[in-house]
Amino acid sequence: MTLRTSLDDFKRHRDADRKFPGELRSTTGLFAGQDDRLVHVDADGSLQDYSYPLSGLSGIDASRFGVGDTWFDGDADQRYRGETGVVETVHDEGAWQVVQQDLTLGRAHVTRFELEGDAPTDLDLRAYVRFAPDGREGQTCLLVHDDAVEAYHRREHDYVGVSTDLSAVHGQIPERFEELVDDDPVEFPRTTDEERYEDEVMTAGALVTAPFEDGSVTLVTFLAERGETDRETVLSRLDSLTDEYADGSALASANADRREWAVPQTAAHRETVVDDLRVVSMLSAENGARIAGPDFDPFYVTSGGYGYTWFRDDAEISRFLLDGSESLGVDLTHWHQRSAEFYCRTQLDDGSWPHRVWPGDETLAPGWANARIESGADTDYQADQSGSVAGFLATFLRTGEPDDPERIEAAIEQAVESLDDTLEADGLPIACQNAWENMQGRFVHTAATFLHAYAAVARAPVSTDLRDHARAQADTVLEGLDRLWTGEHYALREHEGELDERLDSGSLALPAAMREYAEVAPLSDETVDRLVTHVEATLSGLERETDAIRGLVRFEEDDWRQHGQGAEKVWTVSTAWGANAAAELGSLLCDRDDDRAADAFDRSRDLLGEILPGGSLIRQGGYLPEQLFDDGTPDSATPLGWPHALRLATIAHLDEADELRVETAEVAE
Repeated sequence: MTLRTSLDDFKRHRDADRKFPGELRSTTGLFAGQDDRLVHVDADGSLQDYSYPLSGLSGIDASRFGVGDTWFDGDADQRYRGETGVVETVHDEGAWQVVQQDLTLGRAHVTRFELEGDAPTDLDLRAYVRFAPDGREGQTCLLVHDDAVEAYHRREHDYVGVSTDLSAVHGQIPERFEELVDDDPVEFPRTTDEERYEDEVMTAGALVTAPFEDGSVTLVTFLAERGETDRETVLSRLDSLTDEYADGSALASANADRREWAVPQTAAHRETVVDDLRVVSMLSAENGARIAGPDFDPFYVTSGGYGYTWFRDDAEISRFLLDGSESLGVDLTHWHQRSAEFYCRTQLDDGSWPHRVWPGDETLAPGWANARIESGADTDYQADQSGSVAGFLATFLRTGEPDDPERIEAAIEQAVESLDDTLEADGLPIACQNAWENMQGRFVHTAATFLHAYAAVARAPVSTDLRDHARAQADTVLEGLDRLWTGEHYALREHEGELDERLDSGSLALPAAMREYAEVAPLSDETVDRLVTHVEATLSGLERETDAIRGLVRFEEDDWRQHGQGAEKVWTVSTAWGANAAAELGSLLCDRDDDRAADAFDRSRDLLGEILPGGSLIRQGGYLPEQLFDDGTPDSATPLGWPHALRLATIAHLDEADELRVETAEVAE
C-alpha cells in the first residue's frame, strides 16, 4: 500500500461510519494466497498484493478489470472453488457473464477470464494494473515486451503478461501533487491532455488491452527480485503460465497438487476445517512463520500494523493445530516441525523471544515491546509470548516426532530460564505488557501462559532435573494466582498494588493451563470451583448480543476502534477462546466425574455456533474478522489467523470428547 492509495481511501471514506479512512481493508473479497505471495481479490474482481511481509516484495498496489466499455465495479458473486484456494468471481452482465478465476502460485498470480452466455463477439479485456516495486510510487519505470509489461524501481521487478495479443499498453500517470491535496479522488484508468512524452513510461501503472480468444483470456502477474530471477526467465515463465492455465480446471488441479494438507471426508465440520487450514496456510511464509493477518494498516493510521509474526499468536496457532490435527486426522507434521525450527532459530540469547519479526527473513520488525533487547525496565516486554512458545515446544517434543529433539530440549531449557527470570517470588510474572498490548501490570493471562508452559515442560521428555524444576515452578504459579482472586473471578491484573477487577477474555487461557497442570499434579476442589466460577462469570460478563451479532468482547471497558459505537466491540478471537475454554473446562470436569461438565460443553457448543457457518460472526469464505461492530460490519484484520486455529481446535476437542453433536458432511464440489 502506497501513500497515494492510503490518501485515495481517506478521501473516499473520510465520513464513513464503519470504516476507518486511510486503511487497506480486506473485509470484503477473498484471498488467493499461497507460499510467499498473498493476493486479495475484492468483490469487484480487483487485485491487490498484501505480500510485502511474507516476501519483501510489494507487487500490485491497485488494479481494475473490465470488458469492452464496461468496468467491473459492482459486488460480484464470489466463492472458493470447492475446497481449493481458487477464487471464483462471477461478473453478471445480464444475458452473459464473465467468470474470473484467481490463484496464487509462488511469486506468480494467475487470473483467468472466461465468457459465458450470449456474450458479444470481439470483446477485449481491459486491465489497469499499478505496481509499487520496492514499495515506491515514484522513480519507477515501465518496459513493454511482446506480450508483457515490466514495472521496476531498483531491486523489485514486477510483470504482467497475457495469453493473447497485447494489443495496447498505456502508461498511467499517478496523481500529481495538486491532485493529492485535492478533496476528490482520481479515477483510474484515466486520460489527460497534460502528458509529457516521458509520462507514460516513468510510472508503474499501465492500462493493458488484450482480446478474448475462444471466449477466454488469461492474465498473469509475477514478482521478481534483481539478482534472483532474470528478465528472460520471467518472460519465459509468463509464457508457460499463460499457456498452462488457459483452461480453468488446470487452476484447481494446480492448487490441489501444491497443497500441504488433506482433510478426511469423515472429519467433523469438514468444510470449516478446510476453511481454517486454508486461512492459516495463506498467512504463512515458506519458513512457516505466520503473519497475524493481512496488513490492512501499513501506515499505522489506527493500529501498529498486522503484517508481522507475533510469537504469541504464532505459537498459540501452532499449539492449537498440534492439539487438533491428530484427532481430526489431518497430517500437519511438516507444519509442526517447521514451526519448531523457526522458534529455535529466533530465540534470543536470554531464552526469550522478541516482540515481533518479519516472517519472510525472521529479522526484527518494528515494535514497542522489545525491553529484553534494549536497555530499560521489563515493563515493555510481553512475557506471555515466551510462555506460549515454550508450551508449544514442550508439547511437540512430547507428542510429535521432531527431527532434532536435542535442539528443541535446549531451547526449552533456555526458555524456562527466561520464564524463571521474569517470575516473582510471589508466583506471578513481573509487571509487563499484556496480550492485548495496551496495558502494563501483572496479568492473569500472562500467569496462565507461565502455568501452561511449566506444566507442559514437566510432562515433556526432558532431563529429570528440568522436569522437576518445571513442576515446582508450576506449583508456584498456581499458588500465585490466589493474589488475583477477587472472590468472584480472577482479576484482569494487579497494577501498582491494586487489583483491576475487570473481566478479560485473555483469562480464558486458564482452563487449558489448569488442565495441563492436572496431568502432573492434582488440582484442589477449591481451585476447580474457582475456575468454574471464573469461566461462568467471564463468559456471561463479556457476552454482547445485538440484532445482528452475538459474541464476546475483549475485556470490560475496551474502547479501541469503537468509531462512535460507544461500547466494546465483539472479537472473534475472544468468542472462539470462550468456546475453547468451555470445552477445556468440560473435559477437566468430566475427568473428575463432575456433573458441571455438561453445562460447560453446552456453553462451548453455543459459542462455537456463532463462528460456524450460519453463525453471526462468520463471513464469506468462512473468514473470521478480528472485530465486528454491533450492526455486523466486520472490522480490522480479516481473516485473523488466531481465531481460525482456535475454531479448528475446539471442533477437534468437542469431537474427541463426543460432545460436538453434529453430523459430518462432505464439502460440496
